[in-house]
Amino acid sequence: MSNKPRYQQIKSFILDGIKQQTYRPGGKIPTENELALQFAVSRMTVNKAIRDLVQDNMLVRYPGLGTFVSDAKAESPLADIKNIAEEVRQRGHDYSCRVIKLRETAASESVAMQMGIPIGTPVYRSVIVHLENSLPIQLENRYVIASSVPGYLEQDFSQHTPNEYLSRMCPISSIEHIVEAVLPSEQVQELLDIDANTPCIQVNRRTWSENRLISFASLTHPGTRYKLRSITTLST
Repeated sequence: MSNKPRYQQIKSFILDGIKQQTYRPGGKIPTENELALQFAVSRMTVNKAIRDLVQDNMLVRYPGLGTFVSDAKAESPLADIKNIAEEVRQRGHDYSCRVIKLRETAASESVAMQMGIPIGTPVYRSVIVHLENSLPIQLENRYVIASSVPGYLEQDFSQHTPNEYLSRMCPISSIEHIVEAVLPSEQVQELLDIDANTPCIQVNRRTWSENRLISFASLTHPGTRYKLRSITTLST
């Protein structure tokens, strides 16, 4: 028997249902009366649990219709670099990933141009699909300069993200983001489980450490599942 207060047990029950996709985004959850009977508590106790989840943007209420799972998209700050695994967990969701590729290669003309290195320079490439509650939300195609991060290929990126590893080994001094809207290639469609007409947000990111360019990453997100946010403070 759990020692948590009853309203916390109800919150956990609803959150587990969302994580397991018993209650899907936009879907209706049980009524207050149904939850009160299920947990043998008053409607006031159920109401507190639901109010907390509404405040956390996990649920939304529509008078006369009921309470529904929020359909809000995953969100990332554009002007910063955050660990996507941490972002997902902060939303109370389950993070997982699929490592598609991790190997050494020679810089192609386009990669060399992005990284400011001679064509053919040894680089490490990783291709990873990041998932939130088992749903793909980002395809990360990253190149790092091999001589700057020699241990890159030895990492288990199913346990920690490239972002987390690079931030630890090469503290970031500056970043550049270029954002564009794209339609997915056949490979992207397959990896993100989307169709050819799904608009995507592609973020091309370059990162420097102590004025050395370390990494170039192309991050592709399904536009229906993800959004970017930027906040600028203006001086007065």
